[in-house]
Amino acid sequence: MLIRYSTRGRLLGAKDKMWFEEKILTTTAQHRVLCVVMDGVGLRHSRFGNAVALARMPTLQRLLATPLSTTLKAHGTYVGLPSDDDIGNSEVGHNALGAGRIFAQGAKLVNIAISDGSVFRGESWMQAVRQVKAGNKTLHFLGLLSDGNVHSHQDHLFAMLRRAKQDGVRRVRVHALLDGRDVGETTAERYVSRLEEVLNELRDQNFDVQVASGGGRMSITMDRYGADWDMVRRGWETHVHGKGPQFASLAAAISEFRKDPKLTDQNLPAFVIASGGRPVGTIEDGDSVIFFNFRGDRAIEISRAFSEPDFTMFDRGRMPKVFYAGMMEYDGDQHIPPHYLVSPPTIDHPLTEYLLQFGVRQFACSETQKFGHVTYFWNGNRSGYFDKSREDYVEITSDPAREFAEKPAMKAAEIADVTIDRMKRGSFDFGRINFANGDMVGHTGDLAAAIKAVEAVDAQLSRLVEAADQTGTTLVITADHGNADEMFDAKEADFPGWDQPGAKKPKPKTAHTLAPVPLVIYGEASRDWKLAEEPNAALANVANTVIDLLGLPENPKYLPSLITRKLV
Repeated sequence: MLIRYSTRGRLLGAKDKMWFEEKILTTTAQHRVLCVVMDGVGLRHSRFGNAVALARMPTLQRLLATPLSTTLKAHGTYVGLPSDDDIGNSEVGHNALGAGRIFAQGAKLVNIAISDGSVFRGESWMQAVRQVKAGNKTLHFLGLLSDGNVHSHQDHLFAMLRRAKQDGVRRVRVHALLDGRDVGETTAERYVSRLEEVLNELRDQNFDVQVASGGGRMSITMDRYGADWDMVRRGWETHVHGKGPQFASLAAAISEFRKDPKLTDQNLPAFVIASGGRPVGTIEDGDSVIFFNFRGDRAIEISRAFSEPDFTMFDRGRMPKVFYAGMMEYDGDQHIPPHYLVSPPTIDHPLTEYLLQFGVRQFACSETQKFGHVTYFWNGNRSGYFDKSREDYVEITSDPAREFAEKPAMKAAEIADVTIDRMKRGSFDFGRINFANGDMVGHTGDLAAAIKAVEAVDAQLSRLVEAADQTGTTLVITADHGNADEMFDAKEADFPGWDQPGAKKPKPKTAHTLAPVPLVIYGEASRDWKLAEEPNAALANVANTVIDLLGLPENPKYLPSLITRKLV
């Protein structure tokens, strides 16, 4: 087993420490509670492309029929995103679960900063512009080109391109990562067309703006949690050194790759835009680079490559001296990157810290793909521990991402093994674990694999229920957003008989969904409680619900609990 995020304990600041010490009480947890996050498992009535409904999941179905069962909203304004048309994601979902409140998140923060102009008045933007103007150098924008609004939004890029021209920058290059994951799997042409419209609008004799490189987000650059540093190396060589297959334009590259029908946007190979056999936009000394993704997990590694002098994860070759800034600070404890355009939400006193006041021993476990979600994001965008003596974090190394469809069980059994062992040993009072299957396999667009993935989760859920009965543990079972519940990017009416042998299959959908997610409370501590009336029940309501089940005083700053005591 491999520990990454948990290798460094967090030192509380003086103000935090004072708050922490003043609030310590003698009360202790009266019950053991385990929160089980079935990542990407939403609930939707239609069976059309619905891996959750099509799968054999007897344990979940039985639990959904119990009295303490309901659904939660996990998208849009219910998790701090700009509108209720915005799909949820694992980052904001775990922020909400761990924070007990709703904070303005990624896209919303950036929207506000661009709308009021504060992003362009910030020191990082001004320094990036000053540097390239002073040396007649290039301003580079690198990031995910789509309107998925999970990691980035094209409108943010467009606004910065326009402002760069307004601020007197003379040369700009765009390094476009293609999505096909948070949006339709082969929709790149749509976003390329929109980008080209903006570039044509802005380009003139005083403003040289072009696309310089690109590739699919799961081929280059956007690795997370150190799962595949070779992805980042390939991106570095493409964006910085201009190494890779050469094309005359972004559209020409995609057109060529479309000849292979098996290649979806997220998996497109790296490519370089060239003129006369020379790349049009390598990154050189004196340039500025802005990574315009706002979400942190897939931005940290490339940010480290640009900003760490003693970086050793791969050989960077020529290391250009550039000013590098992220759209946001992607890791607030380790300050990655040192420069950023928009500050992330300040999430004070998350559930982990609140429970430590009462001496609650805590446990967190997932495989690599979601380990940061049950630690870093759950803890309010903080790395490491609050109190290592009372926190036990276990990471189980994931298989390579390319194998998820072939191995849809992923590491669910191993996660359950570790968790059940600790339940039987009584080593924690509150735990949280994440089964990544529904999300990571859902992103492959493979319905058959997604069905197997959620069935694997159900099998482990059955084991956890049995262990809960044996150990007096109460389970809080939920999800962070939908995904596997909608695997077709089509309307059911257009595909009659879709589930019959030989029938034409709809186009796969690889993005998250707007579906509500389950909430089931099962076990010893649930006997004294009934569901409260909460019409807008959402992920952030889970924190005070957990506190009630532990038998501790509710946090008045958190959203209301979803349970209320039965009348005697």
